[in-house]
Amino acid sequence: MHLARFPRARFAHLPTPLEPMPRLSAALGGPELWVKRDDCTGLAGGGNKTRKLEFLLGDALDQGCDTLVTQGAVQSNHVRQTAAAAAHFGLACEIILEERTGSKAVDYNTSGNVLLDRLLGGKLRNVPAGTDMNAALAEVAEEVRAGGGIPYIIPGGGSNAIGALGYVDCAIELVRQADEQGIVIDRIVTATGSAGTHAGLVAGLALIGADIPILGFGVRAPRDVQEANVHKLAVETAALLGHPDRVSREMTVADCDYVGAGYGLIDEAVIEGLKLVARTEALLLDPVYTGKAMKGLIALTKAGAFQDETVVFLHTGGAQGLFGYASELEGNLE
Repeated sequence: MHLARFPRARFAHLPTPLEPMPRLSAALGGPELWVKRDDCTGLAGGGNKTRKLEFLLGDALDQGCDTLVTQGAVQSNHVRQTAAAAAHFGLACEIILEERTGSKAVDYNTSGNVLLDRLLGGKLRNVPAGTDMNAALAEVAEEVRAGGGIPYIIPGGGSNAIGALGYVDCAIELVRQADEQGIVIDRIVTATGSAGTHAGLVAGLALIGADIPILGFGVRAPRDVQEANVHKLAVETAALLGHPDRVSREMTVADCDYVGAGYGLIDEAVIEGLKLVARTEALLLDPVYTGKAMKGLIALTKAGAFQDETVVFLHTGGAQGLFGYASELEGNLE
């Protein structure tokens, strides 16, 4: 495994901190909790997509592309970071936003990440929920070509094998930090959605033989679908690095019991998780990804899971999206 063989545009603030969460650990009366602060990657507020974009932008620039084309839900953290990466390198950015939640709230559709997308110069177009997003990406890319541009398509979440290299790198970084600080990690917990973060971690840990289990809390798909998506991408990522055989199916574990009513839809348990982490560790989680992962972590801890373990919670960022949910959070923060 030699990541330097792949083009990479370096702009993330790395390594991100690995910090203890003693007050949250005490409040839950469970495992020793640590947080890997990938909300601190630096690009327009940071988040996990920044690591992926280092490799995706490296590939795009290597190919001489001048326009990034990507997609996500209306309050997509990935879209914000992609628009920021485009601005940083002087590229155009064509964005397709899927109205996935069906929300018509003004704050959801104009504030938070949407406001930042526009501020960063992204060209936005909205499509209804259920749109074939791959076909939509191809259509926009063809429009770019017809106008004389050279498009580079980035899938939702930056989640392909090239993007997942960012989390192979994160796996190496995290293990190195744990070794330096004398921390024996029993488990890594993270949100799992478009699969790239989860798959990159699975592939990275497998390739370095770290033998640390990962539990992904799903935010959208049912368990069988999510695990299949993550495993497929983990194998593809390992294959890109020359060792697909090192990733076994058992390495991919997802718990999708905490999605709630659906993607991007929050509930009381998510809000309570946001409040608890903010008021014990001054950490801002987001309603869509980290909030649901924390909802799951809290519920399982209270049920007796993870006892005597040292658990690292991978904070994938997204606090900018809180402002898109202001009307739902208002009145629930006492």
